[in-house]
Amino acid sequence: MNLLTRIAMDLTDDMQMVPDRDVAEMTEWRWQLHRHPELSGQEVETANRVIAMLSPTQPDEILTGLGGHGVAAVYDSANAGTTLMLRCELDALPIQEISSRPYRSTVPGKAHLCGHDGHMAILATVARWLGRNRPRQGRVILMFQPAEEDGSGAAKVIADPRFAKIRPDVALALHNYPGLARGMAMLAEGPMNCASRGMKIILTGRTAHASQPEHGISPANALAELIPRLTALGTGGAVSDPDFSLVTITHASMGEQAFGIAPGEAQIWATLRTRQDSGMDRLVTEASRAVADAARESTLEFAISWHDVFQHCENDPEATEILRNALLAEDIAIRADGLPMRASEDFGRFGGGARAAMFLLGAGQDVASLHNPDYDFPDALIAPAARVFIRCVAQVTG
Repeated sequence: MNLLTRIAMDLTDDMQMVPDRDVAEMTEWRWQLHRHPELSGQEVETANRVIAMLSPTQPDEILTGLGGHGVAAVYDSANAGTTLMLRCELDALPIQEISSRPYRSTVPGKAHLCGHDGHMAILATVARWLGRNRPRQGRVILMFQPAEEDGSGAAKVIADPRFAKIRPDVALALHNYPGLARGMAMLAEGPMNCASRGMKIILTGRTAHASQPEHGISPANALAELIPRLTALGTGGAVSDPDFSLVTITHASMGEQAFGIAPGEAQIWATLRTRQDSGMDRLVTEASRAVADAARESTLEFAISWHDVFQHCENDPEATEILRNALLAEDIAIRADGLPMRASEDFGRFGGGARAAMFLLGAGQDVASLHNPDYDFPDALIAPAARVFIRCVAQVTG
C-alpha cells in the first residue's frame, strides 16, 4: 500500500468524519440556498449565507468579496506545508424551475439547476469537520467562487490582489453528473473539460421599405449562409479525439417584427468548443474569417465580440492521484471513459498556478440533466462527497 493510500484510509469513526447531524443540517441549508438563487455576479445574499455558515467553524480567516462576491475560509495549521484549496460555486442559472418541491426556487426565472447549491453544502460539511480537526501541517482553503456559469469568476478571483496570500499548491473540485450511476465517479489525468467561448456576431446593412428592398442592404443572405457555414467548422467526432471541435448556433435574429420594413441588421450567437485551448485559436480564426467573407459578399458592416470564455480543464497527475486515493477509500468506482466533458468549467484557470484536478460524481441514471428546468441536486451525494474531500485533506495536510 503506498503512502497516499494509507493516509487516505487512516480515518476512523472516532474522528466522526461526517456526523448524521451535520448532513441533516447542511441538507436543510442547501434547501435555503435553493429557494434563493442568484445569478453570476449577483451572489450577495448567497455569500452572506456562506459567511454565516462558516463563522461557527472558527476558520483562522474569512476573505469576502473575492473577485466579486467570492468567499474563502482559511484553516491554518500554523506549521509549514502544502496549501490545499477545495472549490465550489455560488451562482445559479437564468432558467425557470419546474418543480413541486417544498424548497423550489422563490425567484421567478432563476434556479439552482446545475447543483451549485449541493456543491456548497458539500464544502459546508467539510468546514464543519475542519472546525473540529485542524490540519496538522499547511493550510486548507475552502473557496466559494462566484460567477462560474459565465466563465468570469475564477479569473476575477485570481486577479484579486488578496488571492496571492491564499494561492494554493493543490486545488481540487467536483461536479455532480446526472446519467452516471450513484456510487461511481469519472476521473482521469489530462483534459477534463473542453474549452469554449461565445461568439456574438452583428451584421449591419440598411433598412428599406418592404416594397423596395433594393433600396436597402439586407443581411438575410449572409445570415442564411453563416448558420450552416459556422456549424460546419466543427470537426465533430469523439471528444477523446485531440482535434475535436464543435460550433453550436444558440441564437439568430434579423430585422424588426414588422411587415413593412426590409431588415438592416442581424445577429448570430454561436458557442465554439474545442477539446483543448490549443485548438481554440484555429477555430476562432476560421469563424472570424467566415463572418468577414459573408459580410463582404453582401456589402455589410460586421462586429464580433467574445463572451463566456472558458479555458479547458487539465487534471494534473499528482492531484488526480490524491482524488483517486480518496475515491477508492470510499469504495466509489472510477471510470475514465467519456472524458473530457464537452461542457466547460472555469475551474481550469486555477490550474495555471496550482496542481489542479476535478472529478465527476454520479448523480444517478434516468434523472433530469444539468440545466434542465426540473433538475435537482441529490442530497444523498453530500455525505460521500464530503468524505472524499476530507480524505484528500488528510493526504495533503496530515
